[in-house]
Amino acid sequence: MTPSLPTDQLINAADEVRIRQNLALVALGKRPADRIVRVGRLLDVYGRNWHADQEIVIAGRRIAWVGPAGAYSGEVGERVDAGNLSAVPGFGEVHKHIESSHLTPEYEAALVLPHGNTWTCEASHEFSNVDGPHNLEFWLTARLAGSPMKIFPLPGSAVPPTAYEWGGGHFGYAEQQSFLQQQLMVAGLDEVMDWPAVWNPENPSYERLWGMIRATFEQRGVVEGHAAGMRAIDDINAFAAAGMASDHEAWTTQEVQDKLRRGLFIELRPHSLAEIVTGLRAAGQTDWSNFALCTDDRSCSDTLKIGATDHNVRLAIQAGLAPEIAIQMVTINPARHMRLTPWVGAIAPGRFADIVLLDDVQTLAIDQVWADGEQVSAGTKFLRPVPSIAWPEWATQTISIEREMTADDFAIPAVPGRDTMHAAVLRPFHWDDDFITMDLSVRDGAVQRDSDRNVTKFAIVDRFSGAGKTSKMFWLGTGPSTADVALACSMGHDKHNIWVVGSSDNAMAQAVNALRETQGGWALVRDGVVLATVRYEVGGLMTQRPPAELDAEMQELYRQGETIDWMYEPTFSPRWWPGFPERLAFATLTCAPWRWVLVAPSPLAPDGLVNVATGQTHPVVW
Repeated sequence: MTPSLPTDQLINAADEVRIRQNLALVALGKRPADRIVRVGRLLDVYGRNWHADQEIVIAGRRIAWVGPAGAYSGEVGERVDAGNLSAVPGFGEVHKHIESSHLTPEYEAALVLPHGNTWTCEASHEFSNVDGPHNLEFWLTARLAGSPMKIFPLPGSAVPPTAYEWGGGHFGYAEQQSFLQQQLMVAGLDEVMDWPAVWNPENPSYERLWGMIRATFEQRGVVEGHAAGMRAIDDINAFAAAGMASDHEAWTTQEVQDKLRRGLFIELRPHSLAEIVTGLRAAGQTDWSNFALCTDDRSCSDTLKIGATDHNVRLAIQAGLAPEIAIQMVTINPARHMRLTPWVGAIAPGRFADIVLLDDVQTLAIDQVWADGEQVSAGTKFLRPVPSIAWPEWATQTISIEREMTADDFAIPAVPGRDTMHAAVLRPFHWDDDFITMDLSVRDGAVQRDSDRNVTKFAIVDRFSGAGKTSKMFWLGTGPSTADVALACSMGHDKHNIWVVGSSDNAMAQAVNALRETQGGWALVRDGVVLATVRYEVGGLMTQRPPAELDAEMQELYRQGETIDWMYEPTFSPRWWPGFPERLAFATLTCAPWRWVLVAPSPLAPDGLVNVATGQTHPVVW
């Protein structure tokens, strides 16, 4: 059950009425305001106009009145002069996985608030897949403990990601209905990724997904989409017709134009933002009201280097957009799309008093950030204490493997008497219709790796049942070529079982056992020694520590990784490969456009190798 919700921290209909009754009286000067912030300029994001010498009147966590300096008639407890600064609304993330920062929500908030990010629509299928029953409680806890960050949870449609995966959570109609009815901050349904299960009535996830979509429609929530690799016009039409409201996966100008024309709200991510904005401007695009900028996934190490939502805005400005348009794309545009305009997206009465004060608009130089009506940062420094949260065992004891893993768990037996075996082989981001087939040698009754041909071994270990059920297969072009090395991680999108890649079965077992001890994170093993670990003790996805501490562990992991030779397949994008195979955390995705994937052993995929588009299974060797 959701804990008792105090007035004005979360959003509840009864409290909301009382808050707004008070705000109306403050606006009329009949009740005193807590403070006034006077600014040199204020951006009206509705009309994209600047207004000089303005005052923002604040009552509690909300804005009660906005207008020319000196015009407010009521009593004020405190006056703040920021007359040399330009005010814009707090920045919002229309689509973000806070778990990908690998910080718990209270620490992630302290990291991104100085960068202007005051509210986030949390795409929550990561933690949902670890502990679905506590999903909403997890995302509300930091706010209840005093964090100024507004988190609007979107329960995960991908719980589980496909019918071939299991453990941690299972969401359908009843669960989604309950989430939406419990709390007004639940904005809709997290990105619907299993497109074959949406259009195909014979898919085993069809009823579950449509149940979640139905519950979202009933409560007038937003059904977020995920249309990776979807470029055929028929598919785009069907996707929009099915009720998907958005896409954040577009990579090209033409793809964006085709999706925009069919009514999809376009959420631009940094890696394709500049190319798309440049291409659309060249094509004559002038209306940017159906666009937002989004981070999606960004580690705390990267945020420390490049920034948060402010980085996305700067990229858009550098690509040629006016700063005012780029700011609309992280304020009013995402708020409208997510139906959150009563609370966020503008410096306007009734909204949370979230304000970004800039000393230079063109470069988006942030002087200070206000959230909930109080200053929370100066420059890059967060000024508030991080709430102290005692996360319970349901959040901190999520790696359930009740035995020591051994080398035998990762061996792939051969048919007796065979010198070679046919093997199904995958490589990261293998989107082809068929898996790769190779002949591999047999020694001591087991099928062997082949480092001369860039073939290593990849495995997924179930971390939910306690039994440590393991699927394994051969992998091309990534992983260690150095002998007796393994790398394991408990973040494996989107089911978040443990994945491990290694040049020996002993090293793979040792790396997984190291994660049993730390309750999640990373483990790098060489020659029987654990060279480095990174601790994600909350959900196996996040740590409850300051960003600098986590980053220091990650940098040590990278340093140790540099002592190892890693495979490289030249057909891969050099942005992802070669080198330390961190992006294998995304190679376990089972959403479009993937076909053949490896999942933990399940009733519908006993060996773990399954085509998620068709449901076909196949042995890993034969």
